[in-house]
Amino acid sequence: MFHLPYPARDVATDAGAAPLGDLPDWDLSDLYAAPDATEFGRDMEWLERACSDFAADYEGKLGELDAAGLLDCVQRYERIDIVAGRIMSFAGLRYYQNTTDAERAQFMANAQDKITTFTTPLVFYSLEINRIPDDQLDAMFAENADLGRYKPVFDRLRAMKPHQLSDELEKFLHDNSTVGAAAWNRLFDETIAGLEFTVDGESYNIEGCLNFLSEPERDKREAAAKELVRVFGSNIKLFSRVHNTLAKEKEITDRWRKLPTPQSGRHLANHVEPEVVEALRNAVVAAYPKLSHRYYKLKAKWMGLETMEVWDRNAPLPMEETRLVNWDEARSTVLDAYAGFDPEMAKIAEPFFDKGWIDAGVKPGKAPGAFAHPTVSEVHPYVMLNYLGKPRDVMTLAHELGHGVHQVLAAGQGELLSSTPLTLAETASVFGEMLTFQKLLDGAQDQTQRKVLLAGKVEDMINTVVRQIAFYDFECKLHDARREGELTPEDIGALWMSVQGESLGPAFNFMDGYETFWAYIPHFVHSPFYVYAYAFGDGLVNALYAVYAEGDPDFQSKYFDMLKAGGSKHHKELLAPFGLDASDPAFWDKGLSMISGMIDELEAMD
Repeated sequence: MFHLPYPARDVATDAGAAPLGDLPDWDLSDLYAAPDATEFGRDMEWLERACSDFAADYEGKLGELDAAGLLDCVQRYERIDIVAGRIMSFAGLRYYQNTTDAERAQFMANAQDKITTFTTPLVFYSLEINRIPDDQLDAMFAENADLGRYKPVFDRLRAMKPHQLSDELEKFLHDNSTVGAAAWNRLFDETIAGLEFTVDGESYNIEGCLNFLSEPERDKREAAAKELVRVFGSNIKLFSRVHNTLAKEKEITDRWRKLPTPQSGRHLANHVEPEVVEALRNAVVAAYPKLSHRYYKLKAKWMGLETMEVWDRNAPLPMEETRLVNWDEARSTVLDAYAGFDPEMAKIAEPFFDKGWIDAGVKPGKAPGAFAHPTVSEVHPYVMLNYLGKPRDVMTLAHELGHGVHQVLAAGQGELLSSTPLTLAETASVFGEMLTFQKLLDGAQDQTQRKVLLAGKVEDMINTVVRQIAFYDFECKLHDARREGELTPEDIGALWMSVQGESLGPAFNFMDGYETFWAYIPHFVHSPFYVYAYAFGDGLVNALYAVYAEGDPDFQSKYFDMLKAGGSKHHKELLAPFGLDASDPAFWDKGLSMISGMIDELEAMD
C-alpha cells in the first residue's frame, strides 16, 4: 500500500550549502498532525475493527453475493485501503525525511507490522474473487453500472488467477512479508543513507559524493568516483547478501506461483504484454550505436579526450556555464512551461509549492534521489527532491511535478482505480520534462546555449532509455544466474560489466572497481524490473510529443483525459485517441528517432 517510485536518473544531485533561496519542507499535517495525533490512533483502531468485521462478513461468501452486495463489499475494501494507505504514507514519508532517525524507523516499522497483522484476514478477498466464474461476474457488471466501473480492478486481480496459491499459503506470505523483502529493503535503505564518503578531506553522504560526478573539475570527479569504489567495495558483501536473498526469495515465490519468468510478475502488475517489453528492449539495444555510442564519441571530442573515464560521463560540457538556479527561478521556469502547454496544468501544480507538498532541501539522513508519492486519493501527492540548483535539478523538479499533476488528476477515479501502471506512470513526468526543455530551448540566445541544452537533454534521455534498458538486462542476467546458485560479489560485478560496455560504447574506459556500482541503485532492491518503465515512458512521450508538435487541435483535452483515467484503461485504449499503438514494434523506433535527431543536430553544430 506504500510504494515510493525512484528517480529516472541513476546519478542523483545533492550536497553542501548554496544560495538557493528558501527551500520548502513537507507539511504532513494533511495526513496527520503528528505521530501521537488522536486521529492516527483512531484510524489505527478503526482499521483493526474494519478488517476483522470485513473478514467476518464476507469470508467464504463472495461467490454468493449479488451485484449490489458485491459493490458494497468492494467499497468497504476500498475504504480499508484508503485508511491503511494514509497511515503508511504518513509513517513512510516521515521516515524518508530522515532514514537514520531511530524513532522514525521504529514508528514506520511498528505501523507496518500492525497493518500487516490487521490485513492478513483480508487475503481471502482476491482469492475468492478469482473463484467466481467469469460469466457470473460479467453478468453483475452488466446489471450494476456502479459495480461495472470497478471492472478494471477485477481484471487486474484475475490476471494473477493462474498464479494464485492456496488461501493458507497466501496468508502466510502476507504475514511473513515484514521479515522478508520489506526487512531487506529497509536494511538496504539504512545502509545507503548511513554511508560516509571523504572527498578532499570533507565528509559527505552518498548524494554528496555522487554530486561530484557532475562537477566541472575533472580531478574532483575522479576523486569522488574512486571514493565511491572504496566505500562500495568495503560494503559489497552486505549488498551482495541483500541481492542474493531478494533474488532467491523472488525465485521461490515465482516457482510456487508458476510464473514462467522472473519478469512475469512485473509485466502482469504493469498490465503490459511481455512481447511489448521485448520489442522495446530490442529496439533500444539495437539503437545503442546510433544513440549512446555516437553521443559519447562526440562528448569525448568536446572534452579533448581520446577515451573518457566513467567519471566523465555526467561531466558538464567545456562550453557550459556553471551557474546555480535558485528555487524561485526553478519554480517559475517549470510553471511557465506548464502554463504554456495549458494554464490548467500550472494551476494544478502551484499548490505543491505553496502548501508544503514539496520537500526540496538536502538534509542529513534524508533519502537520496527524488520521487512523487500519491498518498491516497482523498489527500494529495507529496514530492521529494534533493535540490542543489543545478540545471538538471530543474528538470528533476519538472519530472516529479509531472507525476504530481498526474496523481492529482487520477485521484478522481477513487483509490482502487487511480493507481497507474508503471509503464504509464512515467508519461506525465517525462512530458513535463519535455515541456520544460522545449521552453528553455526556444529561449536559447545563441548556438552555444542551444548546443548545451540539446546535449543535456540527450544525456538525460540516454540515462532514461539506454541506461535503464541496460539496467533491465543486468537484472535479467542477475535473476537468471541466481536461479543456478549463490552469486559472489565478483559474479554480480561481472554481470554488471557485461552490460556497461555494450550500452555505453567504446568511448569509455572502465576503471577498476566500477564493477561495484550496481550496489547503490535502489530499483533493483525495491522493485525488481521496475526500470524498463522509464524507457517505456520516454519512448511513449516522445511519440506523444510528436503528435502535439504536429498541431493536433484537441491534444490538450485528450492528454488530460488520459491522465484522469489513472489505472482504469489499458495502454492501447489510452493511446488510441492519439493514433498511437505501443504494441507496434515500429512505435519504439519513432521515439528513439527523436533522440537520434537531436544527436544529428549536435553533430551538424560540431
